[in-house]
Amino acid sequence: MPKKTMKKGIPTKGRSRDTLIVASKVKAYIKTKKMNTSAEAINMLSDQVYMMIDNATNRSRANGRKTIKGQDI
Repeated sequence: MPKKTMKKGIPTKGRSRDTLIVASKVKAYIKTKKMNTSAEAINMLSDQVYMMIDNATNRSRANGRKTIKGQDI
């Protein structure tokens, strides 16, 4: 499989980043809600985590810190 690259933290069209969530745990939790999970849902959830981290790092940096705290999320 070819190496996947990103441009400014955004996946290039047709390519994806590493998944930041534990898909099996997410699927198990969704299963407790009597629902099924698509692969697309896992990818979108991971993308949301990437965005949350990006926003938190920007906020932390704006406040002169190199440590992300709960308040940044």
